[in-house]
Amino acid sequence: MHPLEPDRTEMERIAGLVTDRAIGFVDSLDERPASHDQVDEDLLRQVAAPPSEQPGSLEMLLDRLDEAAGCALETAGGGYFGYIPGGGVFSSAVAELYARAVNRFGGMAAFAPPLVALEQGVIRWLAAACGLPAASGGLLTTGGSMANLSAVVAARHAGLGEDLIGGRLYVTAQAHHSVTKAARIAGLPAAAVRVVPSTAQLRMDVEAAAAMIAADRTAGHRPFLLVGSAGTTDTGTIDPLPGLADLAAREGLWLHVDGAYGGLFTLTDRGRTRLRGIERADSITLDPHKSLFLPYGTGALLVRDPNRLAAAHQGGAHYLQDLAPDRDVADFAGLGVELSREVRGLRVWLPLQLHGVAAFRAALDEKLDLARTAYEALAAEPALEVLAEPELTVVGFRLRDGDDTANRRLLERINASRRVFLSSTSVHGRVVLRLCVLSHRSHAEHVDEAVRIVRDALV
Repeated sequence: MHPLEPDRTEMERIAGLVTDRAIGFVDSLDERPASHDQVDEDLLRQVAAPPSEQPGSLEMLLDRLDEAAGCALETAGGGYFGYIPGGGVFSSAVAELYARAVNRFGGMAAFAPPLVALEQGVIRWLAAACGLPAASGGLLTTGGSMANLSAVVAARHAGLGEDLIGGRLYVTAQAHHSVTKAARIAGLPAAAVRVVPSTAQLRMDVEAAAAMIAADRTAGHRPFLLVGSAGTTDTGTIDPLPGLADLAAREGLWLHVDGAYGGLFTLTDRGRTRLRGIERADSITLDPHKSLFLPYGTGALLVRDPNRLAAAHQGGAHYLQDLAPDRDVADFAGLGVELSREVRGLRVWLPLQLHGVAAFRAALDEKLDLARTAYEALAAEPALEVLAEPELTVVGFRLRDGDDTANRRLLERINASRRVFLSSTSVHGRVVLRLCVLSHRSHAEHVDEAVRIVRDALV
């Protein structure tokens, strides 16, 4: 038996050991601390060591991996309320094991037409969930950053062509930093990114955006892209999407909506109402590894007109001349940055097919309810100043009478419990603590415990 080609018995042994560890890890999440105490320097050296010429023991290697996975923020646990949680449903991990084992090439339809069609079906379902027309398309990405990059490139190509001089795109200070990063990677200078003032509620000021666009045109610049947020990372705020859609249509701009965090709340009645206008976007970024609870590395870019995305990303080579394109199935390599890519659709398709959409909708509704519960409980504390009512599932708060240093110390005391983990941001120049409810494993008991720990930390 060649070591790289194990027989069935050996494959079953390997898979059994790994799945047993993985199941044990997931099964113990409620008992695991929400954050690690300190990093073990010896462990860092061990995992970074080069491989040996001789084979190792799988059991010993898994022991080391268990140590490494335990020395981390417990992003898969119900007590994780920091940043934007991503829970990771177990069925998606199973789908990923299957996908990696069969190892099909997903960049071009000719290699595995049904599996690429499966992924295309996932994209069409996501587009329909956001209200985009049936002819919409897109692709799954590694995350919102890559999706935002391809959106900026497509908008740049559609609006500026080959001449980038004078191009201007419009964001707020609350927009995800990956948009500005994408503009730089796309060859646009820093001056091309125009930061539109926000209202007191941290939403893009549509009138200010219109005035900036008009002034830029007068100055000889070329506005081409308007970026709105369907739930900012900092505060969960939703930009006035209908107003932005009207402005983009009037000015002939590409409208991109970054819905990496909040876009899939359109699956709920409340979310659909609050996100009204997202269906008018030219492109939408989603992160199923956030609001569909899937494992990290699962993003999506949706576009109203796939031809405009293809125009900005198409490429070819002589060595691919034997592969006839399928008119009914997309070649994802021609819609994004990557040629070599796995079949990504399985990690989304299997959980949706196995559990049903209703299960995900109910979980999202639960998160909206839990955020409201947290907001009301924290707002009842006289020592705390709570930001606006959550539009989605981010609750921001700070000490009413404390300075930034006091608020940082409050966060340290909360996280020192190691039962929950919160993070902070800056709003109007002041430190604000954030509690974001988004893991499918976060339930009422976890939010109640978080509120209790916050109260105890006030003493």
